[in-house]
Amino acid sequence: MLKLAAGMARLGTESAFEVLARATKLKEAGRDIINLGIGQPDFPTPPNIVEAAVKALRDGHHGYTPANGIRPLREAVAEDMWNRRGVQIDPDRIVIVPGGKVTMFMAIAMFGEPGAEILYPDPGFPIYRSLIEWTGAKAVPIALHESKGYAFSAEEVLAQITPRTRLLIVNSPANPTGGVVPREELDKLVDGLRAHPHVAVLSDEIYARIVYDGVPHASMTAYPELEDRLILLDGWSKTYAMTGWRLGWGVWPKHLVEHATRLAINTHSCVNAATQWAGIEALKGPQDAVEAMVQAFDRRRKVIVEELNRIPGFRCPMPGGAFYAFPNITGTGRDARTLQDELLEKAGVAVVSGTSFGIYGEGYLRFSYAASTEAIQEACARIRAHLGRNT
Repeated sequence: MLKLAAGMARLGTESAFEVLARATKLKEAGRDIINLGIGQPDFPTPPNIVEAAVKALRDGHHGYTPANGIRPLREAVAEDMWNRRGVQIDPDRIVIVPGGKVTMFMAIAMFGEPGAEILYPDPGFPIYRSLIEWTGAKAVPIALHESKGYAFSAEEVLAQITPRTRLLIVNSPANPTGGVVPREELDKLVDGLRAHPHVAVLSDEIYARIVYDGVPHASMTAYPELEDRLILLDGWSKTYAMTGWRLGWGVWPKHLVEHATRLAINTHSCVNAATQWAGIEALKGPQDAVEAMVQAFDRRRKVIVEELNRIPGFRCPMPGGAFYAFPNITGTGRDARTLQDELLEKAGVAVVSGTSFGIYGEGYLRFSYAASTEAIQEACARIRAHLGRNT
């Protein structure tokens, strides 16, 4: 018998992919399934970006690149940071990685070990907890409150910090809730962190461009007092419909760049060259496709919230960002996992149980509105019909 390292038993997964696999199997068996479970844009990558990758291949960009990414791409990211966040970043502080998860992995691996504590949002992206527990650190959930638009209370977060806390993870706009943390709450958090200089911060801002109602994105990079302990996670996947390209970036404090680069060398060597050139075109080329995609998500957001609130037993606040709705379903009398399975098997609608995103996700379901308006309306009609027959 092979004996695996103990950490392997602590690794979790993404339940959205498990639901996707089940939904795919049902479709292959002839069932009509509407998938509102998977979190990726249903738009193609803009053609100018695709052509940039093709050109890079034809121009001979076939080899290794520096582990932290090609200089022109890091400069393009720095320019984007200035244009969209108003902060000047040295390109040497930027590390290009194959997808946002890699920055997440690096940050958690740097600070997580037995005896350490890492705070993470709950309900939150499930890989946070998975990686924290893999390192042997204690995963400490930060409650996100429906009553606050799925934002945290800075006072509650600060009260959870101990001498063993190494890292605090913030995600806004958020997966799975679509919640956006108000700037005033971030102000309180940053002010309170002055008393805890031993705590690093990982700010996951992968949905930064997908915000609504004219409310500007509030970035943690706006606080210069955090510069020596803030790690920014961002990338191309959501903004440019490039989920399969696997391209992301991290902005690191100067003293951590070497460690991040060493992790890159030990894991993936570098991001494939052609994709990096495509990333430059994405940032520096026309942004019309991004704007059109966000406008489409905004229209769908309003439709899905209205439709979900028409379902007996559902209560859904209006999300402020990303492309997820997170309705409270306690009024149905079902727990989240039971209703998730019922809707897939009996109504033909794939959604994800809130418990897939943490202990505070009980009583909720995640709906992705990265689907057509017609699909959203049909899915909600099926749910109403199912609950009407089985209540």
